[in-house]
Amino acid sequence: MAKHIVVLGSTGSIGIQTLSIVRNHKEKFKVIGLSAYSNINLLKKQIDEFNPEYVCLGREDHIETIEKSFPNKKLKIFSGIKGLEILSSLPSADIVLIAVVGAVGIYPLVSAIKAGKKIALANKESLVIAGELIKNLIKSSDKKPTIIPVDSEHSAIFQCIKNEPQNSVRRIIITGSGGPFFQKNIDHKKITIEEALRHPNWKMGKKITIDSATLLNKGLEIMEAHYLFGLPYEKIKLLIHPQSIVHSMVEFNDGAIIGLLSEPDMRLSIQYALTYPERFPTKIKFLQLEKIRQLTFFSPDYRKAPCLKLALYAAKIGHTMPAVLNASNEIAVEAFLKRQIKFSDIHKIIKRTMEKHKIVRNPGLDEIIQIDNWARDQARKEVQRCSRV
Repeated sequence: MAKHIVVLGSTGSIGIQTLSIVRNHKEKFKVIGLSAYSNINLLKKQIDEFNPEYVCLGREDHIETIEKSFPNKKLKIFSGIKGLEILSSLPSADIVLIAVVGAVGIYPLVSAIKAGKKIALANKESLVIAGELIKNLIKSSDKKPTIIPVDSEHSAIFQCIKNEPQNSVRRIIITGSGGPFFQKNIDHKKITIEEALRHPNWKMGKKITIDSATLLNKGLEIMEAHYLFGLPYEKIKLLIHPQSIVHSMVEFNDGAIIGLLSEPDMRLSIQYALTYPERFPTKIKFLQLEKIRQLTFFSPDYRKAPCLKLALYAAKIGHTMPAVLNASNEIAVEAFLKRQIKFSDIHKIIKRTMEKHKIVRNPGLDEIIQIDNWARDQARKEVQRCSRV
């Protein structure tokens, strides 16, 4: 019987690739729910092809557009955060893939956990801003919710570690390509949007591609790994691996290191999250080790990656500081993509916002959201300050 899937963020990079997997395995999966924020034209095509029962839109004023486009379909249409929460807890859903961008992902994640769903998680921000809260929700649930990571790094760790006792793990090693500017002496003030979006290995959405260029993405991934695998930060190491072939590794107490290798293609980790614990054939290119000239690894240069440094500081402080880091970064990246600030201003905006924050210890969800909103407002002020310089 086909598994019923809800895809939240269906018009983004992860969502599109998820639906390509469903297209290749029609006998295995049935899409029952889709959500999109603003790309209504693509969403219409997806509704037409996959015939979901439920749809959630980012804006309420788009509901009428969808209704008029599909007068003969019995679509149940929702909007906003409430709609995401409804779709993520549908009784008929076997798997909920959460690929919405940003802090808004916390709402469907909490809803899916409370409903005891199998969750394919591609939204790292929700764990970054509310990791302790999420961890406690899962522990206290009697419905046995499961989170399977979709990020290639965390999927690799999950696959390497799944059959091993946790006390046998010495550390996990997260790899990162280093982005488009690794080992290049470039004036960060002169970096253009086009240069920052030119990732050497991966095809991703604009926001995550910029995060890769600043290396802040790696800081978020370290925080995500901390909560996903229950390891202290001192047992999580970062290595720059320009080839993006080794997606991450686990080092064990006996000295053995197990890693996952493949061509850099997100469809592998997405499909594994959907099919776990089974493996199905994929459409990705198979790795030919004999044609790879070298695999290299480097320690990150923190002097050239101030955003990464800020992320590791936020992780160390904990409590509400990661939420401030994440929110201010989202605003700064958005401003850079709108050509309002320089690439070199991104870390300044994050740093100044973090400096103005008064930490709240052990926050609840409402407090996290309030601080997220505060950080966004403060970061917008910092954007205005930078744009005037």
